[in-house]
Amino acid sequence: MLRGNYQATVDAKGRVKIPTTFKSYLEATFGHDFYVTSLDGQSVRIYPFSVWREIEDKLAALPSMNKSKQKLLDRVNYWGQAVQIDTQGRILIPSLLRESAAMQGEVNVIGYLNYLDVWNIDRFRAHLESNPLTDEDMQALSDLGI
Repeated sequence: MLRGNYQATVDAKGRVKIPTTFKSYLEATFGHDFYVTSLDGQSVRIYPFSVWREIEDKLAALPSMNKSKQKLLDRVNYWGQAVQIDTQGRILIPSLLRESAAMQGEVNVIGYLNYLDVWNIDRFRAHLESNPLTDEDMQALSDLGI
């Protein structure tokens, strides 16, 4: 599982160096192919390609005129590209997404169980502050047995 928060660096060519803990697990479990995308252009999602294919398979089963499916595909295709991790553990962030998500210098790489989120450090702090865990969130988690 991918868990925790590690700082990393986005280099001048737009590649993020995946922290060693994540890199070892990703390569051993999923290989070298990834899909890099975003839902809103504010952060970068890095999916192992096999995980992304599972999402695509679920989407493909929905009717083509499903509005939610279209909205999601609009976004993940606009921001997204298939990439490979290089021998030094770097993944290229597409230039359009790199600009939108302010991916430069030090960033946070956060594990979300089966994918990674990469955030500009200041944006992530603001995201946490503007999206606190509410009593409703805690109740929903409790209802799920968490």
